[in-house]
Order: sequence, then structure tokens, then C-alpha cells
Amino acid sequence: MPDAAAPPPLPLLGAAAAALPRARRRQQQHRRGWRRPRGLLAWGTLVAFFFVMNWWMFSRLQDPAARPHFRLRRHLPRAPGAVNSSLLTLEEVAGVAKGKRPHRVMLTRLLSLAAHALAEAETRPEPNDLWKEPINATLWRPCSDQRDWEASEGTNGYIMISANGGINQQRVAICNAVTISRLLNATLVVPKFLYSNVWLDKSQFGDIYQEDYFINYLKSDIRIAKELPVELQSLDLEAIGSLVNDTDVMKEAKPSIYVKKILPILLRNRVVHFIGFGNRLSFDPIPSDLQRLRCRCNFHALRFVHKIQETGALLVERLHGHRPHLSPLNDNLLGKFAVKPAPSVNMSDSPKYLAVHLRFEIDMVAYSLCYFGGGKEEEDELEVYRQIHFPVLTELKKTTKLPSASFLRSEGKCPLAPEEAVLMLAAIGFKRNTNIYVAGAEIYGGRHRMAAISRLYPSLLTKETLLSPSELEPFRNFSSQLAALDFIACAAADAFAMTDPGSQFSSLVQGYRMYYGGGDLPTIRPNKRRLASILVKNATIEWNEFETRVRKLIQQTKQVHERPVARSIFRHPRCPDCMCLTEH
Repeated sequence: MPDAAAPPPLPLLGAAAAALPRARRRQQQHRRGWRRPRGLLAWGTLVAFFFVMNWWMFSRLQDPAARPHFRLRRHLPRAPGAVNSSLLTLEEVAGVAKGKRPHRVMLTRLLSLAAHALAEAETRPEPNDLWKEPINATLWRPCSDQRDWEASEGTNGYIMISANGGINQQRVAICNAVTISRLLNATLVVPKFLYSNVWLDKSQFGDIYQEDYFINYLKSDIRIAKELPVELQSLDLEAIGSLVNDTDVMKEAKPSIYVKKILPILLRNRVVHFIGFGNRLSFDPIPSDLQRLRCRCNFHALRFVHKIQETGALLVERLHGHRPHLSPLNDNLLGKFAVKPAPSVNMSDSPKYLAVHLRFEIDMVAYSLCYFGGGKEEEDELEVYRQIHFPVLTELKKTTKLPSASFLRSEGKCPLAPEEAVLMLAAIGFKRNTNIYVAGAEIYGGRHRMAAISRLYPSLLTKETLLSPSELEPFRNFSSQLAALDFIACAAADAFAMTDPGSQFSSLVQGYRMYYGGGDLPTIRPNKRRLASILVKNATIEWNEFETRVRKLIQQTKQVHERPVARSIFRHPRCPDCMCLTEH
């Protein structure tokens, strides 16, 4: 039996020995060939890791527990006992209990790009014009307080109004009533406010505005009485035809309509009572002196009561990091509670803040008929809300073919969702550490919806985070008074961003900043139609292009121009009837 381990024949041994160098060369080439793929594999793994981490971070935008909704920056003063507002509603809690899914966040790809852009921008300076208005804004100065007429005697009778809506609609109604009283030579009775099932606020004029200041400031223009004379109080105004509602006077009626239709009633019955009176006086054509009176009422005669001024001063002081700040704007808003700066204070070293009005409450969302990424569950929820609160709209949907949600969005008719607003802010250059004051009522979707903003901009503030429960207590259940606090914080901000240019609140804040700002208080007003045309490219657009297009859009809306014909004097006070244009 041959040996199992017998050596090969000599010729074969020689051939194997000769083949060894070739085998080693092939092995070395094989090893070198693997080095490049392994390097590529390592690089690919690293890139994949970043993408996975990026996806994980933004998938948590849906996680309500991932982060508190609002967080105060450490250097900002905080009210004793103040708590972070989660904006988590009772409806949300009930929805979670029933297994409802949290509200989805749209545009996650762009949000991801924004997060990286904000991180990279930490070491770069902000855009030069971020906290500024164009230079020609400084050429306009307030001057509607100037008068060149004698006081009206108010001898033709008494005008009463019961204004509807919230604080913003009521403010417009008050100034229109002042103007009509002058036009008709009537005495104005201090306005009343109708109770609204939407606002649920029983506040009256004297709960929000200084009544005596209002009467005294306008005494050189019109006569104002606190109530009707005794002999007129017992009149049945409806029976004698002195009740005038919004169906009797067209929206934005010309002054001639009041002279033709209302003056005869006033002369006959000695009193006219307007019910509602929302936007019932045109902006053009109207005599210049009456337009100036309307400005004087809005920007000078209406001052908040001391309770609101004092708490508003606390807000502004804490938002500015205890920075003393005295200006014509703050003097008007805060009166004696405005903080006077010490001579040694360097104002440039104090922190700035941006105020944002998020008009994304459920009533706005439902009425818009737009879609916000929540699927059938969102559509059903909003439809139920419409059936309860907007029954006319619900019936209209049954009989009329209304525009689709996608068409409404393309036309800029949809309110900006929080994630759309934050993309705009990131694109125009606000850094991640910017202090942002968020104004507005309860956001639809609560903190689920607000996650996009709070992740990109963690220093979010509200009146609830800046004020203690005891400081807020006097305003509980008074939505109009709470809105007044938001108005003060937004009007006094170093920059103000609106998300719905059609909002009455945002319009009044913009006008106040324009009138009193001296060119130093910029307002960011997006063109929603053009912004929608950019956002629709979420799946493909790169951040540099998105940033460039959004900045161009905002810069165009910042341009200084005189009030366009028929536009609101409360929103666009830059015109000879309200402000004065200086040469330099």
C-alpha cells in the first residue's frame, strides 16, 4: 500500500516552486484591488449614517414627547413660577386616548436641509438687512396728531355702536365710528362690544382702553358721551327704525352713503345704533381730514388700560433681556410703564427678538378648505368643525363646486402651517439661537404641529412662558385682553413676521410699527402665492436655490411705498393723510 504522504515527483515539485511567485503576485494584486472598494465602502457607510441620522431626527418631528414645545434661553429672564406651554389641548389628549395619530408635518425634506443650513450658518454673520427696513423708510414720520379744524359740536344726535368680532375688528369699528360721528356732526357714545361665541370674552371698552383718555384726546375733534341722555334711554330703537345692522350699510360704504341714508334717521330720531359695524367705511374716496382723524384715533387716542400696559411692559422687558427701551412706540403702548434707559446702557449689546404671528387656529384652517397632510382623519375632523361653526360653508359645498385644496394652495389662499413659516425664517437668515416670540391662539395640531419650529428654533417664547401664573391670572377667560398683550409684544419686537397678510391682527401690528418705527422696525410679509410656488418643489429643490428665491421674495415685500388706493390706512399709514414725508 503506498504511503499517503508520498512526495510528488521531482518535475512536479519544480513546477510548483516556479508557480509560487506568480501566486503571491496575484494575491497581492487581489489585496490591492480590495483596498479601493473598502475605502469607498467606508465613505458610503459614513454618508449613509448621516442620512439615517437625518431621517431619524426629522421622523421625531411627529413625536409629541420628543421635546417640550417651548424652551427659554438661559440668558433670558423668566417669570417666577412660569411654565413651558406645550399647547397640548384637551382634544389632543382625548384623541390620543382614542388612538388618534398625531398631526403630520409636511415638507420634511426641506426641513432637513434647513437644519443643516442653520448648523452651517452658526459661524457666518446674519444678512445685513435682516433687522432693518430700507433706508427710505426713515423719511416718513408720524403726524396725524396735527389738527386744523374746530371741534364738532355733535348737535345732530347720538351715534351708538355695538362692535362685533375680536379686539382687532373692534378697534377698526371704533375708529370708523369716530369718523362717522364727525361726518354727521353727531355725539359718539362710548362704544360697546358684542359678546361672541367664538371669542367668549365679556370685556367692554373700559376693560381694554383708557376711556377718559379716549374722550379727552378726541375732544378737539368730536364730542363723546359715556351714555345716552336719560330721555333717550327708554326709546325702543328697533321700533322707531334707529337700529342699523350690517345688511343696512354695505361693506366699505362711501361717506356719501351715511349722509344720504343715516343722517335723516339721526335728525328724525336723535339716535342711531349700529350693530356689528365691521369694515363699514371705505378707505377711498374719503376727505383727507376725515382720513387723518381715523389715523389719529387708531395711533393716538386708543391706549390700553394700566393693567394691560403694566403686564405688557413686563413682557417687553423680559423679551429684551431687561434692556431699557424708550421710544414713541413704547410710550404709546406702555405709557408710564415704559422703561426709561440709563445713560450708560449700550443698546447694541442687548438681545433682539423676532415676533411671529402664527394664524393657524382650527377655525382658520377649517374655513380655508385647504389640506395640511393629515389624510382622511384631518379632512373628517375639519369637516365636523365646519358643520358646527360654518354651516353656511357646509351647505355651499353641497350645492357648489368649490376650488380644490391644491388649487387654493397654488393661489396662496391657505394659511401657512408652522413648518412653512419656519422654512421662510430659516431661508431669510435668522440664526438658530434667535429668540422668537410666538403670538396667536391655540395652534391646530398643538405641539405635534409646532415640533418643526421648536426643533429648528429652540428659543421659542410666549406670554405663558414669560409671565408667571399669578401675572397672567387677571387675564384668564379674557381673550381680547390676552390678544392685547400679544399685540404689545409683536409691535415692540425688533422684527415681526406675519404668516397671513390678510389677518386683521397682523395688519394692525404692521401699521403700528410702520407709523412709530422710524424705519427701524421691519415687518416680514410673505407673498403666499409665490411662496407656494417655491414650496411645491420640496422634493427636488436644493437649499441654495430655495434660500435665494425666498430672500428675493421677502426683499420685494419690504420695499417702501405710499399707501395704494383703497388699501387700509390702519395697515398702510404711509400717506400724506396719516404721516409726513420729510426731504432727508
